[in-house]
Amino acid sequence: MDGKRILLIVGGGIAAYKSLELIRLLAKEGIATRVILTKSGAEFVTPLSLGSLSGDKVYQELFNLTDESEMGHIELSRSADLVVVAPATADLMAKAANGLANDLASTTLLATDKPVLMAPAMNVRMWEHAATKRNVAQLQADGVHVMTPDTGPMACGEFGPGRLPEPERIAQEIRKLLAPPKGQGPLAGVRAVVTAGPTREPLDPVRFISNHSSGKQGYAIADALARLGADVRLVTGPTQLPIPNTVTGVKVETALEMQDAVKANFPADIFISVAAVADWRPAT
Repeated sequence: MDGKRILLIVGGGIAAYKSLELIRLLAKEGIATRVILTKSGAEFVTPLSLGSLSGDKVYQELFNLTDESEMGHIELSRSADLVVVAPATADLMAKAANGLANDLASTTLLATDKPVLMAPAMNVRMWEHAATKRNVAQLQADGVHVMTPDTGPMACGEFGPGRLPEPERIAQEIRKLLAPPKGQGPLAGVRAVVTAGPTREPLDPVRFISNHSSGKQGYAIADALARLGADVRLVTGPTQLPIPNTVTGVKVETALEMQDAVKANFPADIFISVAAVADWRPAT
């Protein structure tokens, strides 16, 4: 994805530190990042850290004469292929949902003509509050892509939905939004089948024979083919990975199930087999 750029708005919250990892992950894929750091966000991460990883200027103030002369907030809002808000706090989401524009981040969200992706991060009670639900519904109605937050323990000691999605999941959503529309790209019209992960051969209801495999290589190949325009079927054994939303996933357990799933998805123009198929299975 060389040549693509996102505008990352970093909101205030303990999860702001994960924005650094997100920038690093995107850079590995050739996706450049320009950052807007909110006043609250600066309480958790520094402009120096963000600027060092992004290799670009970090913007913070709406009324900064130097910034306005070099790149006004209108141009800034349209200088990327995608605007990403991570973490998207309840405050930022409320401002965007109601068209408020009293700082650089909210003004940018109102002025941009690019797609917007929000990765929420807030306390579970805030996420489940009726006002937040109304704001999320309004944002989605306005065409904003709002991710579902992760569920788990929070810095405040509570447990539930509201955690910032992990950087890899946010990066995957960014790749999806930056990818050419389905049916476009150098592999448009090409059908591909990819196998990934291990298979499990049951010995009894509790035990099984298997090979070690994370599935990462096969998943990455399938996602890359899809981002080039291919119609991809990913036949996968049991893994801990989410199936990329750019492909059609087929989950299997045993080697015979994988064989049947592959045959069912033939004919194909491309077949890539990187699954760690078990070497043995019980005779009975």
